[in-house]
Amino acid sequence: MLKSKKDNIAEYILYLWQMEDYLRAFPQQADATPELQEIKEMMHREGLIESGHLQLAKNALSELEELHTSLLNEDAMYRAAIIRLQPSLNLLKAKTDRPTMSDIEASLTLLYQIMLLRIQKREITPATTDVQQRATQVLTFLSRAYRDVK
Repeated sequence: MLKSKKDNIAEYILYLWQMEDYLRAFPQQADATPELQEIKEMMHREGLIESGHLQLAKNALSELEELHTSLLNEDAMYRAAIIRLQPSLNLLKAKTDRPTMSDIEASLTLLYQIMLLRIQKREITPATTDVQQRATQVLTFLSRAYRDVK
């Protein structure tokens, strides 16, 4: 059974992205656990063997984006956190092949890329760590709000 998104939807999305990459790098490991096997089967059904994200991840991201939009209108603290993060997200988006991606997808992408840098034991600058903390704050707020709604 796949991890549940109820506890922390942002971690759930990052976990799915990580498993997708893992199975692309080590397809022979798909039989290691029933969960990996299930993810690999979904990737095959959805034609995602070489790239792309599972519909489960896309749906969860869409739910987070809807909540984000709602909170921007309803919660001044959340809106302030996004405003502090916005310049960094704009820089990140400008450096990608998808400059129109949503702020939430950009935040998740940022955290995923930092995770990959840590796995590779690469240096992470203090400026990157600062942006990571701000993105984590936003995604933690969103995940808690999601858990409260669900």
